[in-house]
Amino acid sequence: MDSLESETWPEDIYQVLVENRVRQVAYVPDIGHASLIKMCHKSYNMKTMVLTTEEEGVALLAGAWLGGDRGVLLMQSSGVGNCINMLSLTRVCRMPLLILVTMRGERGEFNPWQVPMGQNTNQILTVAGVLTFAVNDKDHIKEAVEAAAKMAFEGPAATAVLISQRIPGAKTFGR
Repeated sequence: MDSLESETWPEDIYQVLVENRVRQVAYVPDIGHASLIKMCHKSYNMKTMVLTTEEEGVALLAGAWLGGDRGVLLMQSSGVGNCINMLSLTRVCRMPLLILVTMRGERGEFNPWQVPMGQNTNQILTVAGVLTFAVNDKDHIKEAVEAAAKMAFEGPAATAVLISQRIPGAKTFGR
């Protein structure tokens, strides 16, 4: 069992999604979200949709909302830049959006291409009108996701939980 599978924080997030009646899970494959994605795939009450690019998730979850479903968008911080234009949809339509972002470009990052977006994700989301909740400790993930889900689904608001690279650990790819 790898370290991601032995962590309980993905289970905490999954439980919050269940409690908030999330039915649609849109994601671009990501090792940081791998355990959570597996749990969502196994759920009879959730439909998972793999995306080719993150902004598709914003549009897909707009359709889910219009159809009466709640959804979540899972991505890495590098995908935030792909969503900038689509995030105007959440602001103009007052659409609920819950985004869970695994951060890259923080301490221990080996890939220099991940650093610029990783260092600017919070500011970019804030300027786009998304309420952000940064989490640096796995013991605080559940409460951050609960708060973001409440604000998204009861607000409605666009919210994002930024999961520090410290939590799933920096990628190495054999280095």
